[in-house]
Amino acid sequence: MTLTAEPVRRTGTPIVEPGPSVAALTAGLCGVLAAASLLGGRYGLAAGLTAAQALTAVGWFRLHGMWPARQGIAGVALAGVVADLAVLTHGAAGLLGALGVYLVVVLVWQTFRPADPAERFYALTVLGSGVLLAGLEASLLLGTHTPAALLAVAVTVLLASCPAPAAVAASAALLLGTAAGVLAGGPPVQAVLVAVGALVGRRVASYDFPSRFVHFTAGVVLPLAVAAPLAWIGSALLP
Repeated sequence: MTLTAEPVRRTGTPIVEPGPSVAALTAGLCGVLAAASLLGGRYGLAAGLTAAQALTAVGWFRLHGMWPARQGIAGVALAGVVADLAVLTHGAAGLLGALGVYLVVVLVWQTFRPADPAERFYALTVLGSGVLLAGLEASLLLGTHTPAALLAVAVTVLLASCPAPAAVAASAALLLGTAAGVLAGGPPVQAVLVAVGALVGRRVASYDFPSRFVHFTAGVVLPLAVAAPLAWIGSALLP
């Protein structure tokens, strides 16, 4: 007789916060990107963003339980590089055009890939959303007051990881993260938006019993990935 193990049933909340060590890594990543922006301008920032976009690709697929998914991870990371180049050469129009073309390529690729229809749809969803996440990180190249926005993200995630009730920590993180961005010279609207984006990204990386690997990939980079387009909106579209 063969004995089979019963599936592990998880109880309690599926939300597992990344913790202060992950927040420190996010703050460090923001510091590196801010230094790259100050020292190397848009090209220096673009070089730093490619690493963040690759980490986004890895973390996003692992967060959704798709691993190793090498082709998908490579495709999302490449989308980030293409978006960076499009912004550097053609600005906002280039970014939107590159993402539009890339998403069409992804749709055709997944439609004609031999696989179960349900699996194909799930892969298309994860791949398409990953392309948007990594691609929209390039919008950080379009905004102004980038170091201030990055400081707001760093302060927000650090305070959100403090050992306090979740509502208290989130409120303090939002207020003080916004204040940090404003004191660093950023527009108030931008500071508020990036602080909210950082909290949303951190929350997404906390969902559905994530592993430490998820925390140290998606948990590190998703606050920045969600905040990046909001930094552009806050500085350019809502000055």
